[in-house]
Amino acid sequence: MRRITMLLLAVSLTAGIVHAQKLPKKKDVLKALKSSNDYWQANHFAEKWAFWDIAAYHTGNMEAYKITQNPQYLAYSERWAEHNEWKGAKSDNKSEWKYSYGEKDDYVLFGDWQICFQTYIDLYNLKPDPKKVARAKEVMAYQVSTPNNDYWWWSDGLYMVMPVMTKMYHLTEEDIYLEKLHTYFEYANSIMFDDEENLYYRDAKYVYPKHKSANGKKDFWARGDGWVLAGLAKVLADLPKDAPHRDVYVEKFTAMAEAVRKSQQPEGYWTRSMLDKDHAPGPETSGTAFFTYGLLWGINNGYLDKKGIFAHGKKGLGISV
Repeated sequence: MRRITMLLLAVSLTAGIVHAQKLPKKKDVLKALKSSNDYWQANHFAEKWAFWDIAAYHTGNMEAYKITQNPQYLAYSERWAEHNEWKGAKSDNKSEWKYSYGEKDDYVLFGDWQICFQTYIDLYNLKPDPKKVARAKEVMAYQVSTPNNDYWWWSDGLYMVMPVMTKMYHLTEEDIYLEKLHTYFEYANSIMFDDEENLYYRDAKYVYPKHKSANGKKDFWARGDGWVLAGLAKVLADLPKDAPHRDVYVEKFTAMAEAVRKSQQPEGYWTRSMLDKDHAPGPETSGTAFFTYGLLWGINNGYLDKKGIFAHGKKGLGISV
């Protein structure tokens, strides 16, 4: 996660003009982004599988490319996509396609194998070629044709696949992708979302009081909620202004942002269990990076209050725009 954590934080700080009391200058953030991403690519082959742990990096790498226009970043993601034949899980037998957890080629409908489609579609939009999106079209068209609605059963999946649905809508101009986006999202909300705290449990196994933190509190995993907040930001960035149910995503995003703000520690970070700082003391860097990305995106795009969203006293980040 360190690779996407650095990219998310750097991208969030450079995506828009942000005037901050204690944040580095944009040129310094760009320098850090370049240093981090250049080092990663120089020391890791692009030719790796298309599962979430690698594919999530490429969503950040594509954002880094948009900001820097560095052709090296684009070429790196293209090599990765070519290596994977522009596919996620590769089974062609639809009768065996699954969406429970699985790392083999028959788990085609599992979201951790579908996040790669975000990058493939981005690459297609830059230089169209039907082969780049053929598998994404095949898999996602099949999925939305099924009566099943429980595809997104864990919080990470909302980052993995929600943006795929909006990208597929723009790619195909078929309303079914926005319709199923809402249907799948509502299912996820029904099993993971806590209406009192406006946060998401990791999955249904972690819902309170069935599961509790070390000190008997509700246990919200920072990275899990980070996936969701960042996923909602990406969806809102891509969703048509007149899309049905747009207000649902805006409401969830802003309510989550306020819950995230309230759970920030005085030093500026978030702990692994968001409402129980003593469950696993100290900074949770991936969650902190996701929250920084999501909240700054919300501020820069007018969804969040421009003053005090990060304000937690003198030690807080003190962001304003």
